[in-house]
Amino acid sequence: MKAWYHSWIAALRIARRDAWRAKGRSALVLAMLALPIIGVSAADLTLRSAELTTAQTLDRKIGSADAVLSAGLGAPLYQSPDGESYAPVGGYKNYQPPKNDDRSENLKAAVPAGVESVKNSLGHAKVRTTHGLLSTQMREVDAASPLVKGMFTLTGGRLPQQNGEIVATDAFLAESGYSVGSTVTPRGTNTSYKIVGSYELPNSLGSTELLAPPGSLLAPLDRTLTEAGLSSVRAVDTYLVKVGGEGFTWNMVKEINAKGAVVLSRAVTLKPPADSAVPLYQQEERNTFTGQTGRATAMAIAATVVGLAMLEICLLAGPAFAVGARRSRRQLGLVGANGGDRRHIRSIVLSGGLVLGVIAAVIGTGLGAVLTLVLRPYLEEKLGARFAGFNVVPLELVGIALLAVLTGLLAAIVPAITASRQTVLASLTGRRGVRRSNRILPLLGLLALAGGAAIALYGTVSGMGFIVVAGGSAIAELGLVAMTPMLVGLFGRVGRWLPLSPRLALRDAVRNRGRTAPAVAAVLAAVAGTVAVATYQHSKEVQSVHEYTAKLPSGSGTIVMNEAGGYRDVPAVRDALSQQYPVAVRADVDRLVVGKASCERYGESTKGCGTAELIVPKEQRCPLDEAEHGPASFGLEEQKKLLKDWRCARADYFAPNQTVVADQKLLTALAVTDPGTVAALTSGKAVSFDKRNVKDDKVTIRLITDKEKAEAARSTRKELPGEDKVFPVHQAPDSTKAYGIQLILPPTAVKAAGITTAPFGSYFTLDGSLTSTQKQKLAGDLDRMGADAEVFVEAGYQAPSSIVLMALTLFAGLVTIGAAGIATGLAQADSEADLKTLAAVGAPPRVRRTLSGFQCGVVALMGVILGCAAGILPGAGLRLVERRDLTRLYESVVANAHEPAGGAAPWVPIVVPWQTILELVVVVPLGAALLAALVTRSSGALARRATG
Repeated sequence: MKAWYHSWIAALRIARRDAWRAKGRSALVLAMLALPIIGVSAADLTLRSAELTTAQTLDRKIGSADAVLSAGLGAPLYQSPDGESYAPVGGYKNYQPPKNDDRSENLKAAVPAGVESVKNSLGHAKVRTTHGLLSTQMREVDAASPLVKGMFTLTGGRLPQQNGEIVATDAFLAESGYSVGSTVTPRGTNTSYKIVGSYELPNSLGSTELLAPPGSLLAPLDRTLTEAGLSSVRAVDTYLVKVGGEGFTWNMVKEINAKGAVVLSRAVTLKPPADSAVPLYQQEERNTFTGQTGRATAMAIAATVVGLAMLEICLLAGPAFAVGARRSRRQLGLVGANGGDRRHIRSIVLSGGLVLGVIAAVIGTGLGAVLTLVLRPYLEEKLGARFAGFNVVPLELVGIALLAVLTGLLAAIVPAITASRQTVLASLTGRRGVRRSNRILPLLGLLALAGGAAIALYGTVSGMGFIVVAGGSAIAELGLVAMTPMLVGLFGRVGRWLPLSPRLALRDAVRNRGRTAPAVAAVLAAVAGTVAVATYQHSKEVQSVHEYTAKLPSGSGTIVMNEAGGYRDVPAVRDALSQQYPVAVRADVDRLVVGKASCERYGESTKGCGTAELIVPKEQRCPLDEAEHGPASFGLEEQKKLLKDWRCARADYFAPNQTVVADQKLLTALAVTDPGTVAALTSGKAVSFDKRNVKDDKVTIRLITDKEKAEAARSTRKELPGEDKVFPVHQAPDSTKAYGIQLILPPTAVKAAGITTAPFGSYFTLDGSLTSTQKQKLAGDLDRMGADAEVFVEAGYQAPSSIVLMALTLFAGLVTIGAAGIATGLAQADSEADLKTLAAVGAPPRVRRTLSGFQCGVVALMGVILGCAAGILPGAGLRLVERRDLTRLYESVVANAHEPAGGAAPWVPIVVPWQTILELVVVVPLGAALLAALVTRSSGALARRATG
């Protein structure tokens, strides 16, 4: 025992001395071992610091109150203990919304009598800023009340104390260009508010919000906007309540639920009742309201990633330890000559991995902690929430540190075994000896490759899905890594057709597989991950192109107002469009108006607001929609049959308004060239693009003045009340695309019918391409005039920029160059005598540089080729899993007589990313070879070759 202890102490001292002497190699290994530890420890500290306890989460949601009450369904309901889910008593099938649903008053009545309460009201409106308009959340609450403590943090100035004073979030100040002391004016009113302070919402740092005393902002603004004919501010109220004692108990929650309100209770959330005591879970399955977290799947994926990362580090660091062992072979030979046996040699090399692993663990965890502290403000901004503190879980950091130590030891195992097998004579004389390759390892690798591929393919057809595909792919990749020495040998057969320098480089790589194989395997692993992601993303992109539905013809666009009250700004918006964009044809479109021009088409019922409905003749309506109980009125087979009926066809496009008032220029913008359609609209006749609306060459527009009665009739499938206006119409051919527009009415016909219109935007075509400068100029004009307009130009499918794929490709390139560089350094250490001999017999100095470049390029090329072949399997496997899931979903939807999204069966292609593979195969090895050639000295000192 004592001898064992002293031998390891001596081995550690030798390893520490060698690490200090070879500072460059030690720094390389430390970087490889420490970088992942820095990332993992920083991620662990960030997640733990950002993770809030339940009590902390409640403080940010409800302050110091015992509960918060919010409006529910206006009828008795059941809720989950956390208040996230609720359903009406008896289920939604039997639920009928109350006719007079004044939820604000109902909520106020639900607040228990005699308790301390604070009303918290939220609404949205647009505020004029130094840049234009900014959509802002507005809050009214008594900020001085102790019940709101914890919901927000004052960061500057003071709280508002009287009407006309507000505080703004830091995010609002940053985006608006204002500061404490500035005045703010909401759009549509002349009333200004002074900003007296700034604050932040700890759980939503990016929220643009204004906070005012109760009754001073939302109600006055709503009245002003309504009088001006603009969209009103619809405030949503909640009540913070304090009951004292045991807090807001579960029984109290159920009492409030009976009044139609939802409760988030501190006491119930901290100590939830049993499932048997929750009526919601008795009425519905709990899984309906609690989604699967997929924790097991996430853990399995994380374990796979960590395992592959450790393998990558071992494969990269292993050759570096082999370099050290090779350069120290004379020293190791002296240890053997002085009585040391193989285990002493192994312990010295393993101690190198242990020493560097411990140093990497300390440096990595320390820098991870420093990195978290330094980046904390940036991370909080990116995550949008303040951390709970700097939370450290010691056991997790110790485990992460041990990971570095374990990786260092694993990386040193193979070099240690190889060094211990060298004879003393070979070590002292510098001879390499001859060692036969292992025949069992490639066989095991082949079995792992076949088994992993089988598991991955099984995952594509089984219900286990992605986790099995990932696990099988990882096993297959490990098998390919084990086969790398054999595969390197096969590459050697190509050498007979190569020129001198690449032939020497390839022969040297094949003869010294102990140093070549780990580097090739490291490149293989990195490239395989990149190709897997590229295969998946490229296939997904091809599918997206296939599924993409254009909103307009290519090169056409629209500019529409986002709010009904903005109709006054439409003429100015149209002029700005024509001035800043290269517009070829501009088709101005209006909408039909019943009542005030500021009425919203799809908004809530407002006094003086009606709607104009395009009426489908009764016999041409879809039976599935008209039956008393909807689709449930028919059997499954009959439903499937009706889904194919032309009357039940679903629209593939959406337009802001399905019925528009415009002239023939709109047909040009929509690329409608049918002569009959163009002639009809030019002559003042309406044009229909949906034959269900046409009967006897006529269409009917019903002017509805009472939207509440119309909704009541719609819910009972009765005819909508209103005045009918009939127009003669031309039906366009079925093949004509109108991109969501069902009916175009000419202005003369609408005027003759006595229907009021209001402008809402324009369709247009471009004369040439659109530049970024033109877009910015139009956006600036719209900001200056305060118009809330949306501009869209159809440019076809736009693939999102893949930062992940770019990062992985860069990572693969760096790993390839690094691994090939390590292998090249080891090759130079091994072949120094051969290089000196070449120089002695008159070889030009460039031979040394050329040979080094080819040695590096050969390793990189072999790894990239194998990695590309290995990476296609997991990418294709994941796509096959998606194909299976989507096909099953489609079959289930069709079997249940529902209409699938898109109508057609899913198309999930598997497309090999040849461009990415070509770049990896050509650019990366070429770059590695050129870099190695550039950094290699052309000449070395001549020395006599060792003999004996």
